[in-house]
Amino acid sequence: MTVAIGLGLMDFPFAGAADYWRWVDLCEAGGVDSIWQTDRLVSRQPILECMATMAALAGRTRRLRFGMNVVSLALRDPVLLAKQCATVDVLSEGRLLPAFGIGSPLGPEWQALNIDTRTRGKRTDEALEIIARLWREDSVDFTGTHYRLSGASISPKPVQPDLPMWIGGSSAAAIRRTARYGTGWQGGGEMPADAARVVAAIKAATTEAGRSIDNDHYGASFPFYFGSASDSVVGPAMAAYTKRTGRKGDQYFAIGDEATILERVGEYVAGGVEKFILRPVGADGSAVIAQTRRLIDKVLPLVATRWPKTINQPHPEEVAQRPSRRV
Repeated sequence: MTVAIGLGLMDFPFAGAADYWRWVDLCEAGGVDSIWQTDRLVSRQPILECMATMAALAGRTRRLRFGMNVVSLALRDPVLLAKQCATVDVLSEGRLLPAFGIGSPLGPEWQALNIDTRTRGKRTDEALEIIARLWREDSVDFTGTHYRLSGASISPKPVQPDLPMWIGGSSAAAIRRTARYGTGWQGGGEMPADAARVVAAIKAATTEAGRSIDNDHYGASFPFYFGSASDSVVGPAMAAYTKRTGRKGDQYFAIGDEATILERVGEYVAGGVEKFILRPVGADGSAVIAQTRRLIDKVLPLVATRWPKTINQPHPEEVAQRPSRRV
């Protein structure tokens, strides 16, 4: 078992780039497994574009892995995206964790860009096949409903010989998609019992397809907050989550102390999940940094103790002494 704790952001709560890099550097030095950026193209609130963020993280960090959680394939050109992923993987020396999905039908992009949400699934399936083949093959011909390629190729190829392809979603179609294309599954708003059912269904589907996915390539995510549910920052955060997803956040958010967060991780682990994206709740960048620091100080050691030999965490002083790669 390899339980790994990563951190993710949806919006950009920081006053500027300097505060964002303070947060990234804290994650790098503190032994966080990975950093994840939500994909959103159209928004009034500040949200970083995920692929540009991947490139910036490749230049800033040395140890951390990073991924997009998850990029909406129906909104992206698959050839360009395959090229972007390969480039970032090369420049980061194999630390990219690409994650793909069809995108939430509640997202503002569909109406703003005049894209029919009913085409999401077919576009995504075609794009996944194109991307996977471009990473492996030197010349790709493809004829689909939405995309057509003739002798397409990209170079350089990804550094990782089998670049991971994490798939998001919990519908029956997403399970089939993961079993057919994925090397991992990354959950979104699923509670532990729901995640356990999806993991079991994917394992059955991959077996039927004659494939397999490594046990440590099943992931879950949830927001965390050290404090009380009555604190002023919690209500707006839950309301924003409900508006964005249509789901209630009162049970999904892990609010309390380190024991609360560890217990929630354990509930997912019991259902077959080993990789996590935890999202700190905070009113601003300083609060997000404070929540992250407490997670590093209080939760990561407990995870390492409960699931020993699962996280390869360098000592913070060791990482701090390394020269920083800046963009």
